[in-house]
Amino acid sequence: MKDKINLLFKPFILTLIGLTVGYTFLHWILFIELDLFQLKEIITNFGIPVVLTGLAAWFLLRPRFKILNLEAKRGNWRDFYSFIIWIALTIPLIIAQEYIVTATGKLAELNSINEINKTAKSKFYTLKKFYIDKKVIGVHSAFDVSGKHSESLNMHIYITLPIFASVGDTSNVEPAAWLGIEYSAKISNRLGQNEKEEKYEAFANESQKDFDSKNVAEFVYLDRLNHSDKREGFIAAIKANKRYKPSDIVLEAVNQPFEARNGNKLAWIFGSSLIGSIIWLIMLIIPKIDKQQLNRIKEGKPDKKAKEEWRDFIEFLKPKEGFFVTPILIYINIGIYIVMAVMGLGFISFKGQDLLQWGANYGPLTKSSEWWRLLTSIFLHGGLMHLLANMYGLLFVGVFLEPLLGRAKYLTIYMFTGILASVASIWWYDATVSVGASGAIFGLYGLFLALLLTKIFPPDIAKSFLISTAIFVGFNLLMGLTGGIDNAAHIGGLLSGFVIGLILYPTIKKHTENETLE
Repeated sequence: MKDKINLLFKPFILTLIGLTVGYTFLHWILFIELDLFQLKEIITNFGIPVVLTGLAAWFLLRPRFKILNLEAKRGNWRDFYSFIIWIALTIPLIIAQEYIVTATGKLAELNSINEINKTAKSKFYTLKKFYIDKKVIGVHSAFDVSGKHSESLNMHIYITLPIFASVGDTSNVEPAAWLGIEYSAKISNRLGQNEKEEKYEAFANESQKDFDSKNVAEFVYLDRLNHSDKREGFIAAIKANKRYKPSDIVLEAVNQPFEARNGNKLAWIFGSSLIGSIIWLIMLIIPKIDKQQLNRIKEGKPDKKAKEEWRDFIEFLKPKEGFFVTPILIYINIGIYIVMAVMGLGFISFKGQDLLQWGANYGPLTKSSEWWRLLTSIFLHGGLMHLLANMYGLLFVGVFLEPLLGRAKYLTIYMFTGILASVASIWWYDATVSVGASGAIFGLYGLFLALLLTKIFPPDIAKSFLISTAIFVGFNLLMGLTGGIDNAAHIGGLLSGFVIGLILYPTIKKHTENETLE
């Protein structure tokens, strides 16, 4: 047990402390105190922590797992252990970012709202003299989806009210800041369009009643919003107000003592760290030690097998003969996602309006001469889970199809079935924002299915691939039937790929037979 503590538990504790203290300090100095980079909070508070802990778990701590005997009858438990240690590192780090934002925020006391631009920027404010004009407001509605299969539709109504020093300023002075009020609700994205509209109308009516009865001047202090989707929603609402010029200072009312602004975040940081450490310690007790690997580490000898695995992994990622187009397509899709995320458009998910600006497929726009959307939409994704699921599907089918078809034919089929899938989408749906490579990927799976059924592949592997492909296709189509997923694109890509597979069957059959004879 001593070896497990020294080689696995202590490094975990040091990594946990180092990441939590180190990144939290960098977050404070770079993004809060100096405000050098204007990244959204979803990036600084969630995206960067998840990436940092993932790198630490997989590349710093995972190699040490070899001293544990994690082999099982089917594979091993190494991936599971890596995932658990990733979660154990991530949760405290994310909570720490939420804590540092509120804990380091200073409370500025203003006599008048007009002083907000004349004093040093602060996170929190109190006001002595102010007037909030409830008669002249800005309103903006926004929608986004969440869930692995985009099964939830989130509705937001952003309302902004101008803040003045006095009632007399409303006629001749521009507001120095705006008060933001958000209403939100979540419904199933699997509902029909009419049902969604009914739900939204009921939500809007309830929000209107609450707003009408709300005393907007009643608050303890005001919270100045940083870069976030919420702030962007309020900015859009401010711009919708035609009377006053747009301003970028948005404040939210807080009705609790300033001393309570941190809630239980600090306790949760230590609590989640303790729970994660205990779970990790228990997981280390269970498996036996691999004496050979333990001696190798103690003697300081390099892990030749690990180096070979790493080298093979790097080689696998490189475009090469027989596997050239697939990795490039994957890198293009990931690259576009990263650019959108870095630009602050989102991380877990993107808004429909942003996707439209980047080239999403949308019937009214596509049919009105913007036909290029049929192609650009297949390189966009609604969020992180959407991207990961599609790239995994593309990687699996690409490994088998690209060497069989060749670069040019493989890429042509990918693009062609993707465009046909986009056409099917706008034919079936009148006004739905559609993005994703799944139509093109389903096209490849349709072709793959045709070749499996026509027995192009050897019988010993064809059966298992046929079953796994049928499960993949069937599961995704079933999920599409529940709503919230563009099944028209899936079916359009699948059928077009299947027909292309049947058309190409004689040529591919002849080619494979010639290769066998050679």
